[in-house]
Amino acid sequence: MSKIESALDKVVAKLPILKNWVMSHLCTLWKKTSPHLSQLRKINYATVKAFTLNYKWRILIVLLILYAGSKAYDYYFPVNTKTGGGTQTITSVIVEKKNIPLIIEATGTIISNSIVDIRPMTTNTVKTIHIKDGQEVKEGQLLFTLDDRNDRANYEKLKALADDAQKQYLRAQELVTKNFISKAGLETSLANAKSAQAAARSAEVQLSYDSIRSPIAGRAGIINVFPGSLVQASNVVTTATSSTATSSVGSMVTITQLNPINVQFVVPEKDIPLLMEGKQADTPLKVKVSVGNNAASVYEGEVLVIDNQVDPSIAAVRVRAQIPNEKMTLLPGQFARVSLSANTIKDAIAVPSEAIVISPKGRLIYLVDKDDKVQPKPIKVVYEYQGTSVISGIDAGSRVVIEGKQNLRPGSKIREAKKAAATAPPAKTAAPSPAPEKK
Repeated sequence: MSKIESALDKVVAKLPILKNWVMSHLCTLWKKTSPHLSQLRKINYATVKAFTLNYKWRILIVLLILYAGSKAYDYYFPVNTKTGGGTQTITSVIVEKKNIPLIIEATGTIISNSIVDIRPMTTNTVKTIHIKDGQEVKEGQLLFTLDDRNDRANYEKLKALADDAQKQYLRAQELVTKNFISKAGLETSLANAKSAQAAARSAEVQLSYDSIRSPIAGRAGIINVFPGSLVQASNVVTTATSSTATSSVGSMVTITQLNPINVQFVVPEKDIPLLMEGKQADTPLKVKVSVGNNAASVYEGEVLVIDNQVDPSIAAVRVRAQIPNEKMTLLPGQFARVSLSANTIKDAIAVPSEAIVISPKGRLIYLVDKDDKVQPKPIKVVYEYQGTSVISGIDAGSRVVIEGKQNLRPGSKIREAKKAAATAPPAKTAAPSPAPEKK
């Protein structure tokens, strides 16, 4: 105890010396700074203005440096990395694994599966028209009958000659067995019979041209001829109205197959790998088609063919799909919007696109932990379509904030706006698409 008391006595004895040392240094500092303080009293508006004008560029550079430093600080130390604020009301969902179809959207044109312009094969006059404008016809159905009197008479004449030549040949066979004629005579008789039969068959074909039948089943267009009209082979039929929007020359009538009907569209070159990967599957690629402004009516079909080359002028490949048209509501030439399901992402993590926050450091989402606190989680968007995003970086079963994320900070306390958290909605399978971004 005596040692402690003696130490305290020594410290107390040195306090006056310490006081004198501090006072001496303060006096020295005052003497050095007092001249400068006296100059501060001389500062007025004129001196400030003159100083600013003399050093304006230096002042501007200093301000720019300070501004850049402030932005750099905000970038590397953003506000959303600081905790704070009270309890926030949010809406969240529980994400699950699911199969998400990859959709390619395109525009195209409705085209007929088969279309035939009916033209005469012989020069003749129209005798009878067996169909009406817009009538549904079957394959092989009689459409027009031409005046066949001359062709029929010619056929009957040649048919009679062919029958007579055949009889001559049979008689010559009997005569050869009895050695009344030579074998050369028999061969000549056979040649005459074959020539006469060929001429008769040719006349029969010519006669068949007078009965014009439909080569396909479909709907007839506007009939451009009338009974008594003269038609000629390989000539354009003159008419006052256009026969069809898809034909560059006129015809007697155009037969168009409407059920099923096709849609043709183009797929950009960047989406071709995705398209070809989907084509390798056993099941055909599916399409959904809407026509005009009627988005409510959607027609489902399958891809028929993908062209074997890319058109370099548009950097795209042509694709043709077939869709049913039982109600005959689709016509060739109509504008169509096509959604092609090219592939499927298996066991994908899908969240609503509104859950994703774009920050200076990239895209992130807010996850809710078991203590009802949120933490930001960086993610990568693999594919996005119509409000649904396929992401990587989180696990299935995570609770993701959908609404109310604008006021959140890491560690913020939250409460659910709804009692039961809904699961993430499934991705829509309806119609650059956007092209998927593969990672």
